Amino acid sequence: MTDTPMIRMAGVDKHFGDLHVLRDINLEVEPGQVVIVLGPSGSGKSTLCRTINRLEPIDSGTIEVDGKALPAEGKALANLRADVGMVFQSFNLFAHKTILENVTLAPIKVRKVKRADAERAGITLLERVGIANQRDKYPAQLSGGQQQRAAIARALAMTPKVMLFDEPTSALDPEMVQEVLDVMTTLAKEGMTMLVVSHEMGFARRVANRVVFMSDGEIVEDAPPETFFTHPRSDRAKDFLGKILTH
Repeated sequence: MTDTPMIRMAGVDKHFGDLHVLRDINLEVEPGQVVIVLGPSGSGKSTLCRTINRLEPIDSGTIEVDGKALPAEGKALANLRADVGMVFQSFNLFAHKTILENVTLAPIKVRKVKRADAERAGITLLERVGIANQRDKYPAQLSGGQQQRAAIARALAMTPKVMLFDEPTSALDPEMVQEVLDVMTTLAKEGMTMLVVSHEMGFARRVANRVVFMSDGEIVEDAPPETFFTHPRSDRAKDFLGKILTH
């Protein structure tokens, strides 16, 4: 076990114009850890997630993935992005490609994997997320839950070192949420390092090693789930949990 965190953010600041969206963020995620980021809307959760593979540039501070600082652009950044899988709220699948083509595209183009090998690996991944029988369909022919599982398979096809999930279930109908969370739970059990921005409290309680609570661009609490849910320290976290857990 190395001492190098898989994700390290130190003194990270980010503004959108006058809005200070990330304030002095310090966060480390160890290999194999599942960290769930909770917080009210506009607290900076999604921005935090998007800075880790540089979809959002930062104003100051450092971000490292597996001990390497984030490159600014170019080939080095593309290589780093290949190591960081990302699953968004919207599935972002290519509409004109089949599910299997969606999953094999990046390994073939970026990792230079042979098509036959990429397809074999892709089918295995689709089996893992439970939609191998949908491989020749197009995204529009799948339910939202199936599309999101395809998006997870597509991210996994690059054999990433870490997976980022930005509210992966918030665009889904309630009956589809569990099928996506089940796939994520399996990944967590298999030891994938994961940073998950989510509103799913039950999932956070069951699966997280740590809960990071954000408010107004700051990390207010960082604690094991049981501690966070039963003994939140800050008034902001108590207020947030009061609103959510009473429904």
